Amino acid sequence: MKKKSILFALAAVCLPLALSAQKEREITLNEAIAMARIQSVDAAVALNELKTAYWEFRTFRADLLPEVNLTGTLPNYNKSYSSYQNSDGSYGFVRNNTLGLTGDLSIDQNIWLTGGKLSLTSSLDYIKQLGAGGDRHFMSVPVTLQLTQPIFGVNNIKWNRRIEPVRYAEAKAAFITATEEVTMRAITYYFNLLLAKENLGTAKQNQTNADHLYEVALAKRKMGQISENELLQLKLSALNAKAALTEAESDLNAKMFQLRAFLGVGEDEVLNPVLPEAVDGPRMEYNQGLNKALELGADYVINGRQKDVLKEIMDYTGGVGCDLGIETAGSQITTTQLIKAAKKGSTIVLVGYSTSGEMSLPVGMLLDKELTIKTVFRYRNIYPIAIEAIASGKIDIKRIVSHFYEFDEIQEALDACIDNKEEVVKAIICINTGK
Repeated sequence: MKKKSILFALAAVCLPLALSAQKEREITLNEAIAMARIQSVDAAVALNELKTAYWEFRTFRADLLPEVNLTGTLPNYNKSYSSYQNSDGSYGFVRNNTLGLTGDLSIDQNIWLTGGKLSLTSSLDYIKQLGAGGDRHFMSVPVTLQLTQPIFGVNNIKWNRRIEPVRYAEAKAAFITATEEVTMRAITYYFNLLLAKENLGTAKQNQTNADHLYEVALAKRKMGQISENELLQLKLSALNAKAALTEAESDLNAKMFQLRAFLGVGEDEVLNPVLPEAVDGPRMEYNQGLNKALELGADYVINGRQKDVLKEIMDYTGGVGCDLGIETAGSQITTTQLIKAAKKGSTIVLVGYSTSGEMSLPVGMLLDKELTIKTVFRYRNIYPIAIEAIASGKIDIKRIVSHFYEFDEIQEALDACIDNKEEVVKAIICINTGK
């Protein structure tokens, strides 16, 4: 009985420890960015590179300043025998037993204009002969002025005086760039985790719905309301939903590991990203652009923010669809809309380039409609054609130009194109005064 109580106590102690092995932590986008700039390996590398460049620049600056050097020799004991020749041609030996001290004090200044060095030096030497009757000798050079000037070769000091400030400025710019890259990666990993979390929730709901439909189908099959094939189809859907849930869980774990590793967070923490609030920003007014399209010859335009694009296209084409579709936005939404709006056996052209380079498209619908897909890479090799069309008057670009700027108004033009997108259709910077 005593043994059982001990085992129970151990279990009671271990249970809270197991439950507290991982703790959940809510994290906002701003917190993730701040942590990435401090704790990430990329941020540390960028900071160390900036520090290295800073101290290299300080070393260069120090080389341009006067330098004080103090050199000396600690008490130097010398005991030796030296040969000498007498007047009669014979040789003899003399014993040297001395104690010496030396010291030099100099002020050195590099001359960046010529690459030389100017030195002002003061020295003191002291020698004492040891033994009976030993003498003491002092020698001092109060001031010595020395100029060292290389005749041939590169003036490294003058060259470094030009390039070292540029290198340091480049290092600071590189640090800013690296910091922004760290920020962008933190944002990407944050939203990847947030999307994986949402996908997991969707997968769970889909599995719940598929299991429920399969349970209903089992009851209907017993009553003979559905066929065996329909039941198997619903069972297959339930299994696919379960597989999708497993894949969503794996993807969530991968994205969790990716963000934790980047932020330097331990594996004992489960990050729970908080969906950022909507940011108020400039809103585009599309009607002006649509009206401009009508002016340039378009027969029909659709404001996708106000109307159902697919329904409008089908109503306009009598339910047939488009003979030719060209997608220029590069988004998954508009590309999917184009596939749905295309007529069977027609052609679609993909011009827009997505930011990630990847899209999830309804391939089954592409096959059913037997669509022909063509692609264009950034209007390659068509500039001569475009220039000829504008020069000949086949294309009138004057009607799409809404603003003109002089050459010295470049900054104003760029600001207007960014801040006043609802007003600026196309802006032209005039090199000459004529418009």
